[in-house]
Amino acid sequence: REQELRDAAEVLGVDRLEILGYRDSGMDGEPSNDDPECFWQADVEAAAARVAEILGEESPDLLTVYDSHGGYGHPDHIQVHRVGVRAAELAGVTRVFEATRNRDAMRAMADLDIEGIEIDEDMALDREEMRHTEVGTPDSEITHAIDVSDVADRKRRAMAAHRSQITEDSFFMAMPDHVFEVAFGTEWFVLRGTTRAGRPQLTDLFEETSSEETS
Repeated sequence: REQELRDAAEVLGVDRLEILGYRDSGMDGEPSNDDPECFWQADVEAAAARVAEILGEESPDLLTVYDSHGGYGHPDHIQVHRVGVRAAELAGVTRVFEATRNRDAMRAMADLDIEGIEIDEDMALDREEMRHTEVGTPDSEITHAIDVSDVADRKRRAMAAHRSQITEDSFFMAMPDHVFEVAFGTEWFVLRGTTRAGRPQLTDLFEETSSEETS
């Protein structure tokens, strides 16, 4: 898994990769959640202090973390949210974005016809579940929509680098390029401390605007 991470970071052009050394906590409810060495069991203050030290060295303009439910409830993703938010407070990083999924877009994707992919019974069940998903954040609450379609191929190659998690015959890797761009060509964020106030999402994480209303 560590080598896969390094391979993905190289594909993405990551300048600095830091591995804190915690064990994978596994999916929610698995025995690995109780491993004292896993990230889910890490002391938030201690982990946040380590991340804050790195932030202090980098002086970032902003920080991205997962949303409070970790995208889909993964314990480590939830812990990334908790640790990241606290680390930002310790390091004085005021612009923190929660990476999320657009719930409404996901529901719409369930009815997308995918040319060249046969929908088997398992996939049909997955699509039906997606039509009613509560994963992610409603479109009306998302503050930023970032178009990453120009680097969709790089994103796909980075995903493929995680070979133990995403196999070559997986649904994600089997998608035609144009369908992959629809599914993964936009990344969604909520800027902490603001509300969308009914306006369209902003398209640049680095743009500060007076139209952002503090909640």
